[in-house]
Amino acid sequence: MRTEVTIQGLHAALAPARAARKSIGFVPTMGNLHEGHLKLVQEANQRCDVVVVSIFVNPTQFGAGEDFSTYPRTFEADSNLLAEAKCDILFAPSVEEIYGTQPQQTTVQVNSLASELCGNSRPGHFTGVATVVSKLFNIVKPDVALFGEKDYQQLAIIRHLARDLCFDIDVIGVPTVRAENGLALSSRNGYLSEDELTIAPAIYATMQSIQQQILAAKDPSKLNFTDFAKQGRKTLESQKFVVDYVEIRNPDLGTADKNGSKWVILVAAKLGKTRLIDNMTVTRPAIVVEA
Repeated sequence: MRTEVTIQGLHAALAPARAARKSIGFVPTMGNLHEGHLKLVQEANQRCDVVVVSIFVNPTQFGAGEDFSTYPRTFEADSNLLAEAKCDILFAPSVEEIYGTQPQQTTVQVNSLASELCGNSRPGHFTGVATVVSKLFNIVKPDVALFGEKDYQQLAIIRHLARDLCFDIDVIGVPTVRAENGLALSSRNGYLSEDELTIAPAIYATMQSIQQQILAAKDPSKLNFTDFAKQGRKTLESQKFVVDYVEIRNPDLGTADKNGSKWVILVAAKLGKTRLIDNMTVTRPAIVVEA
């Protein structure tokens, strides 16, 4: 595995692959890697000839009082994991390499979608995400970029970004990797205490309960998404979570349609000082009401 810390070095490293018209897969990360990240690398290897992984803790997506300064930085361990996972090129730039030394005058914002759900409680977060992903897309110029479905809203925003700004990149979502108890793997799980780690899987269990209620409805009029979400919120609050939101939406994150056949359950909640997010897609055959 080759490691590059400059844009110029990365371009030089990728030049032979481009000359040979090899396909390039890209996995952007903030490091502190776990099995979920490695699944993305595995998927990239299956789809592409050359795999690039970036490790960059992006300051512009952290708000005031958030954990930018304390975000886990485990570069040596991450590098070893990526080498074992058959990453071809690790791109690990500095903040100055990505943003330069002059004030940043240009940002990228995905309207509407970025102000809802997590965007409502983390203003500016998705502008930071969209901006750095646009930069990385322009730097790496991959054919395929892979993102985890755990960050469902982020994935939706990046898909809009790629389409609206005409990036010729196939944006792929990869299913969430979970622990045996259902907890979605996340770098921030490392902040949880032992007691909190035993409580955290309640998010997955709550989504499963909502899923069962949706699938049990025989009549579209029985699909009371608002009530399902309220029940989920109460369940989590009873288990020490401070809930940001529990919502059920269409796959495009629009208002849930009772006559549809596919929805996504989205949850964001704090457990202690740690903010956790998760989601679950629910699919069922179209409901037919007998006359």
